[in-house]
Amino acid sequence: MSGALHELSAVELTGAIRRREVSAREALEAHFDRIDAVNGPINAVITEDRQGATALAEAADELIMSGADVPPLHGLPMTHKDTHNTKGLRTTQGSPIFRDFVPTFDDLIISRLKSAGVVTTGKTNVPEFAAGSHTFNEVFGTTVNPYDTSRSAGGSSGGVAASIAARIQPLGDGSDMGGSLRVPASFCNVVGYRPSIGVVPSLPTRNAWAWLARNGLMARDVEDIALGMTAIAGPDSAMPYAYPIAGSFGASLQRDLAGLRIGWSPDFGLGVPVALEVLRVLEGQLQVFTDLGAIVEEAAPDLRDADQVFGTTRAFDFVLGLGELVEKHGDAIKPEIRWNVEQGVQLTAQDMVDAALARTRLDAGMRRFFGRYDVFASPTAQVLPFDATERYPTSVNGVEFETYLDWMRSACLISATGLPAVSVPAGFSDDGLPVGLQLAMPHGKDVELLQVAYAFEQATGWAKRSPEL
Repeated sequence: MSGALHELSAVELTGAIRRREVSAREALEAHFDRIDAVNGPINAVITEDRQGATALAEAADELIMSGADVPPLHGLPMTHKDTHNTKGLRTTQGSPIFRDFVPTFDDLIISRLKSAGVVTTGKTNVPEFAAGSHTFNEVFGTTVNPYDTSRSAGGSSGGVAASIAARIQPLGDGSDMGGSLRVPASFCNVVGYRPSIGVVPSLPTRNAWAWLARNGLMARDVEDIALGMTAIAGPDSAMPYAYPIAGSFGASLQRDLAGLRIGWSPDFGLGVPVALEVLRVLEGQLQVFTDLGAIVEEAAPDLRDADQVFGTTRAFDFVLGLGELVEKHGDAIKPEIRWNVEQGVQLTAQDMVDAALARTRLDAGMRRFFGRYDVFASPTAQVLPFDATERYPTSVNGVEFETYLDWMRSACLISATGLPAVSVPAGFSDDGLPVGLQLAMPHGKDVELLQVAYAFEQATGWAKRSPEL
């Protein structure tokens, strides 16, 4: 087969394996060759299992040669986010506490990927316990941006985003509470998709009713996201609820955007500060939708309750999920997590009541907005990829931030709504740094959301611009 295997999409590579044009073993060798060639400068892949992966690739080739039907991701090499438990393969959560932890089970998203034929090869770097949208920790150090190795790759799925952008793999698993799929996608010129609630159950879990965090996927193009979703989407009896999805992830992504109503807001109707260069890039791309027949107007939903909903829910989830570890290990855990847990410890019954009422008002506001518009478009990230030696940005446009979350507010506000959202590559700054456009649609319209993102992607071609490593 002509061309470099590491440049192929997941759709192209799995198709070539299925047609016997490429073996799973050859795909794996190309994957490891790419890790050897580019991972040193970016520090995205932090754990490898070459022996185990080779055995899986050989078994995949044997199944192909037998003539048996194969699953959708058969033979696809993939590293996994280091917050997702992988049976028999070190999973550290980016924390010294779990530096040598080897799980005896797979998280559901991993088991589904394996059942779909993925060849597990290793793990990608994360911030400690996935807290914050900059990937650094005391175990493995900092993951940097393939487009500029002095800059952040984002987080918490920063290792995944960097490995995809660097052509180590075309598709990867991630998770997103406050932008952990979308912000690194924006920083690394890839697609980051946060599904509707329950589409990819987050199992196992201590709190089956948790709704803020989601498992999802990242890829270099929307078509690969859709392919991956055919493998990992679907209910599980251990999850008490899931929003029904309209349509199928296996359906065509082609869609006529004529008449589609898009509300665009540069500041979410709240005066959210966004770097001028980010806005310049994004506002220059809105004409793409107009050329495709869509109607674009500046408009924002009523998001006044979103900060309260996000802050209270995140604090509750942190004290439930990490409170015991913080109590036991104290200063061994980074200060940002300890702060977030303390916010949860201080919650009162009235705080929870107020958050429930605020969430109801927020939902009503989103329904009113989507009575007029089909899509809400906004900046994915408020800043360009920043200096990787910083813990997090402390200001933008002269506005000082109070916490490590404030610079991620553009993503956190959308998380609070619970809506499905995607970040799609939307261009580059004058210095060559990627910028992502965030699109959100009503609950359950995930397939339609990917179709809109696909139309934009096909019209612009930004995702095809690769880093020079």
